[in-house]
Amino acid sequence: MTREALIRELRALARQRRLAFEVYTNRGKGSHYRVRLGDRMTTIQSGELTTLMVRTIRKQLGID
Repeated sequence: MTREALIRELRALARQRRLAFEVYTNRGKGSHYRVRLGDRMTTIQSGELTTLMVRTIRKQLGID
């Protein structure tokens, strides 16, 4: 899964759950993005994400 695909999925989930969703492209180091879903925040790296990384990001955001 790419970063953009994960962001699309998170945005749809936030809309469905009526949570605030923001992507900060200038707060991460290098090509990393900071993402806020509701009151939780995490960093997403660029490029292809492994299933373990996606699961970890979703857990950090309180989805799984």
